[in-house]
Amino acid sequence: MSRRVGIGYDSHRFQPGIPLRLGGVTIEHSHGLAGHSDGDAVFHAITDALLGAASLGDIGSMFPDSDPKWKDADSRTFIRGAVEALASQKLAVHNVDVTVITESPRLRPHVEAMCAATAAALGIDIRNVSIKAKSNEGMGWIGRGEGLAAIAVATIES
Repeated sequence: MSRRVGIGYDSHRFQPGIPLRLGGVTIEHSHGLAGHSDGDAVFHAITDALLGAASLGDIGSMFPDSDPKWKDADSRTFIRGAVEALASQKLAVHNVDVTVITESPRLRPHVEAMCAATAAALGIDIRNVSIKAKSNEGMGWIGRGEGLAAIAVATIES
């Protein structure tokens, strides 16, 4: 068995009037994330980490935002597509670790639900999913509350 590692990153601006989706969970907040799809930065970063670990490109090459088919898409579609692409290469997800950087909302009350939804989307045990939230301590565009970012690391195995 061999293991491979991939890193993913995604960021989105906040936009009023739309729901905030992170890690497959809708979170009560004054703003959602602007994006072609549902803007779930956690799932987008994980998708990139998985595809990168398998040397299969990135989310934009597999699910281009120029394709109207992905407009307002549920980002679980992207994760499941990446898992299927891995399976076609005889690869499987081992674990994912995600850090969300945001000033608001506070994510601790939602982490368990986010881990459960992420594990379900990936088809792995919840013990192999870690999601953490960090502040940017008021610095930069994240610190000003303009949006948030997510960084994901994924390990896959043959």
